[in-house]
Amino acid sequence: MKILHAATELFPYVKVGGLGDVLAALPGAQRTLGADARILLPGYGALLARIRDLEPAGGFPDLLGQGEARLLRGATADGVPVYLLDHPGLYDRAGGPYAEYGDSHLRFAAFAWAASQLGRNGDWAGWRPDVLQVHDWQAALAPAYYAQDPGRVPLTVTTIHNLSYQGIYPAPLLPELWLGPSIFHTEGAEFYGKINFLKAGLAFADRITTVSPTYAKEIQQPEAGSGLDGLLTHRRRDLAGILNGVDNAIWNPATSPHLEHHFDARHLSGKKLDKNLLQREMGLDESPGDPVFGVVSRLAEQKGLDLVLENVAYLLQLNAQLVILGTGDPVLEEGFAAAAKAHPGRVACALAYDEGLAHRILAGSDVMLVPSRQEPCGLTQLYALRYGTLPLVRRAGGLADTVVDTDAQSLVDSTATGFVFKEASSWILGETIGRACRLYREDPRTWTRIQRHAMAQNFSWKASAKEYLELYEGMMRKAKGE
Repeated sequence: MKILHAATELFPYVKVGGLGDVLAALPGAQRTLGADARILLPGYGALLARIRDLEPAGGFPDLLGQGEARLLRGATADGVPVYLLDHPGLYDRAGGPYAEYGDSHLRFAAFAWAASQLGRNGDWAGWRPDVLQVHDWQAALAPAYYAQDPGRVPLTVTTIHNLSYQGIYPAPLLPELWLGPSIFHTEGAEFYGKINFLKAGLAFADRITTVSPTYAKEIQQPEAGSGLDGLLTHRRRDLAGILNGVDNAIWNPATSPHLEHHFDARHLSGKKLDKNLLQREMGLDESPGDPVFGVVSRLAEQKGLDLVLENVAYLLQLNAQLVILGTGDPVLEEGFAAAAKAHPGRVACALAYDEGLAHRILAGSDVMLVPSRQEPCGLTQLYALRYGTLPLVRRAGGLADTVVDTDAQSLVDSTATGFVFKEASSWILGETIGRACRLYREDPRTWTRIQRHAMAQNFSWKASAKEYLELYEGMMRKAKGE
């Protein structure tokens, strides 16, 4: 089976969020199961400089009215074939993949159009996918281009990584995007008089996936549907929630190059040493008996980080420590920076993106805070489980699917892996933080038992890749009328 993934991020080359991690792992996992999975990305400078053995694989004489573009083919360090859409005027710019220059509608429509053409015609070597899977709004117009010009096309899957981002632009831009009236209607790309890139992908794809079973249910409700719940409910039989996985080769406390002391579920002494080093690195008091609560996140209200900020005083009252890594909302950045300044030795804050520090916080913390109001899947809690750092999460999206609350029943049947609360309120979060602190101090043997069970959880990409392949196979059987 031949699969083409069209996306705009790929770790470690270009990453803004979890999408980059998914594309770094899913195609490779599918290839280990025998599929020929490949990736198409915009030709960002960072990719052109670092993807190895690039060579011409095709071209477009006129890329959505923007002149000539080349299609280059290379491979990741893991050997996954990668196509780059080389058009310097659109993609080789400073400021990251989503830097706004006033023409994002054009940049990503052109990318989606190129994906549709590669899916339809293949590359110069004759490779043509059976399935085109487009990720998020930036690639989502590809199924719409097929809808207005069907012909010989692959089956299509639109994957939602975060429904909050949809790509909405004024309707007069339609001709510039090579889109016609056949796709601009209420059951297609039209959204309150504007064109919605993601809605187009959801309306015209053969199947829709998102990144956890619970999120697939949530987005069919008005509270989380971001205005698309009606369409998603209408297409519920075509919608599947498939959990993201963890790349165990990267997120492994026994081998991570970012850790000075390695550990595993049977030998946790290294984790204690990593905690001491984290406290020293971040300027926290070197107090082994005080629980360290970690945050590795985009600082945003959607992530529930305002609730954490409101609980700083309570954390200090509990003689706990807090370490934050992330950037985002200026108000939250200022709030956490002020808390660190006001409470040296107890609160530490790094307003940055630092992959190595992320690993060290995961390894050195006792609890990882992920109190998101919405969380399609979440990867931080999965990484935390691998590192024996108990996730404290809100029951939402993939967090609900991956963390088992520590309560009387889960302690009896030994299924607990963390702490879960339901209501998105600072008071309920504080109560759950207090619950975690009490268990940490009063019953260290039970804490260690939960750590070991958390580390034994298997959220590898192999299981997720297998689910996707089964979904594609079902689509192909349906297309053949079987």
